[in-house]
Amino acid sequence: DYLDLASDVLGSGKNSRLYKKMVYEEQVASYAYAYISPKELGSQFIVQAGVKPGKNVEEVEAMMNEVVADFIENGPTEEELKRVKAQYFANYIKGLERIGGFGGKSDILAQHEVYGGNAGFYKERLKNYAATTTKAMHMTAKEWLTGGSYTLVCDPFPKYAAAAEGVDRSKLPEVGDVPVVKFPTIERKTLKNGLEVVLARREGVPTMVMQLISDAGYATDKYDKLGLAQLSMNLLDEGTATRTSLEINEMLQLMGASIGTYTDLDKSYVSLNTLKQSLDPSLDMFADVLLNPAFPEAEFDRLKRDQLNNIKREKAQPLQMALRVFPKFLYGTGHAYAKPLTGSGLETTVSQISLDDVKSYYSFYIRPNNSVLTVVGDISMKELTAKLESKLAGWKKGKTPPNAVVEVSKKKGGVLYLMDRPESQQSVIIGGYLVSPYGQVSEIAREAMMNVLGGDFTSRLNMNLREDKHWAYGAGSFLLDAQGQSPLLAYAPVQTDKTMESIVEIQKEMNMFIGEKPVSQAEFDKNKQNTILKLAGRWETNGAVNGSLGEIVRYGLDDTYYDSYSQEVKDLSLGDVHKSAKQLVKPENMMWFVVGDKEKILPGL
Repeated sequence: DYLDLASDVLGSGKNSRLYKKMVYEEQVASYAYAYISPKELGSQFIVQAGVKPGKNVEEVEAMMNEVVADFIENGPTEEELKRVKAQYFANYIKGLERIGGFGGKSDILAQHEVYGGNAGFYKERLKNYAATTTKAMHMTAKEWLTGGSYTLVCDPFPKYAAAAEGVDRSKLPEVGDVPVVKFPTIERKTLKNGLEVVLARREGVPTMVMQLISDAGYATDKYDKLGLAQLSMNLLDEGTATRTSLEINEMLQLMGASIGTYTDLDKSYVSLNTLKQSLDPSLDMFADVLLNPAFPEAEFDRLKRDQLNNIKREKAQPLQMALRVFPKFLYGTGHAYAKPLTGSGLETTVSQISLDDVKSYYSFYIRPNNSVLTVVGDISMKELTAKLESKLAGWKKGKTPPNAVVEVSKKKGGVLYLMDRPESQQSVIIGGYLVSPYGQVSEIAREAMMNVLGGDFTSRLNMNLREDKHWAYGAGSFLLDAQGQSPLLAYAPVQTDKTMESIVEIQKEMNMFIGEKPVSQAEFDKNKQNTILKLAGRWETNGAVNGSLGEIVRYGLDDTYYDSYSQEVKDLSLGDVHKSAKQLVKPENMMWFVVGDKEKILPGL
């Protein structure tokens, strides 16, 4: 337990010693962190760093060893201990929202039954964390992080034999009644500055999850400024008028809170995840980041270099290569979506982005009248809006540019584009075409249909190319999220000598899907049962509820959309899925994008 906290001092967050020294100050590493990997017999204390392009391994290794050696020699500070303790307990409480999963209730009980012989042993461990002192952590680090040798005594496992009675293994356990899942009631209120607040109140869990959604994704990037939205949102939380990036991170850790800023195709986001007890100071920090960004030039230069490096990596990875290129062929040159789907832009455009461009993006788009704030937690709308009116009083309305995504006419299918990647060991195949925007057909039927075609492990595409032919490790189909027309894609990384054959198989599966082999009753029943049984955990956490609130906001759904969701899933029929397949599966519209070794695959293609 002491070593776990020691690893956080060294490598958790921007204020950790490794990140601060190697990533932030010296910029020799793209990442640097430490963690303890607990095992029943013997654990590992691991320190890891990624060498930045242009830096050498010896330099990074020496710096990493220097940071660790200094910690072992001098120990942690009281401020560091206070910060990592606050972060640990906040994460622990947030994990308790979930029944299962890493850090959830069942995980904690099972783990401590193993480690302590008692599912309640977690209480003793929590006392360890709470009682940790700088001296105890320092002495433990000196004992275990030096020398490199230790003695392990291991008793063999006792011999086990199957019990003669007690469990009937001739059949699966009976599944109990599926509980009725209710989505929280949604309330809406508009603040004086024009910001719309959408609240789903959930009592009993001491976490608060908020997300500001601004109508400004990388679809808004001008073609000579591709990558601006991503760079601007990455820079937004890197310093305010009164706090540096590291100071922001340190204060958030002390409150058990986190703030994230990012963008996708249609929207830009500022998120806050905190505890109810620290909501007020967390909102102060959220407001400071949102209203008073400093856009420090040093941080701008660093993030700009990182984004340029990311573009280089994307251009070397087959899937990212395709994601960067195929939108312009699906949507047509000049369309708002006809840009690299990674959002990172082009090397030529990112190189030309200035700090003034970032400031203009912020002043144009991150405005209360261009945003919606979704909130989930145990708070009333009256209390929430009173806090927000106070915290966001200085945030003013602005004139935002129109953000229109035009509809694309049907593109001719049967066209194939090849991206040459010499000596590639695999070919990446993406086949796609555009379908109607979210909400224009039954989403429940569409999801069930897509699961059978290529969404599940046992889907048609995966069972064919992986389990039957052994040409791919995995294959499937999915719909990319978009407010406008979205691409329906079939995806398969396959062995090079089966590139042409794999395309033929994908085309065959899609033709049969709407022809002689539609979704069967058995496929439908299995998918529907799986979906119904997972309903109970769909909105297990406040974060999950906030995610569904975000869908309501992004796609303009009715506030009651999820009220009848469970019943609509249960009422879904095989005929609904067949209808959805006829509406959406159009093999004749498929355009193909292949990344692979041209010399080996072009003749077959």
